[in-house]
Amino acid sequence: MSAGQLFDLIMPAAFAASALISTWVLASARKRFQFYYALALALSTLFLPFIIFPLYLVLIMFRPPVGPPKRWRYSLPLLYAAITLSSIGAYFYFDSRSVDAHLARATQAKLVEDSTTAIREYRAALALEDNPHTRKLLAIELANAGYIAEAIVEFQLAEPCEPEDRICAAAKARTKQ
Repeated sequence: MSAGQLFDLIMPAAFAASALISTWVLASARKRFQFYYALALALSTLFLPFIIFPLYLVLIMFRPPVGPPKRWRYSLPLLYAAITLSSIGAYFYFDSRSVDAHLARATQAKLVEDSTTAIREYRAALALEDNPHTRKLLAIELANAGYIAEAIVEFQLAEPCEPEDRICAAAKARTKQ
């Protein structure tokens, strides 16, 4: 497992943990502060958990809870948790299906010399956005994988190679042979 794949697994888990800690801060801060301050603390904890959460823990040592338990003590934090977790899930869902994500996965596949994955990801990126540069990258990968007929078609649809682009020129020369 490469570092990029590990990061892709850890990042959603870190965001989910941040949302859960933020929810706990909201539930706890509602006992000690007005709702707007508690919400501000929760949102700050969501975006800066390693800074705000320790500060909040120090703060609650010196500020005891005031008054009886609040109405909707658990309903509001559960609603907050549902909204933040679904927002995070929607972000990762749409981000993983963007053109940039497909191009990043194709580049990662090229680094480990996995031509079939790189070709599949380039085609998925082209299905979302027809870009001449992406066509050129697909054509180069097709030529390197030995799919010469498909590479010729993609080169014809792609932008022309610049003289200093040796990889593109070599792939084009391979298709002419």
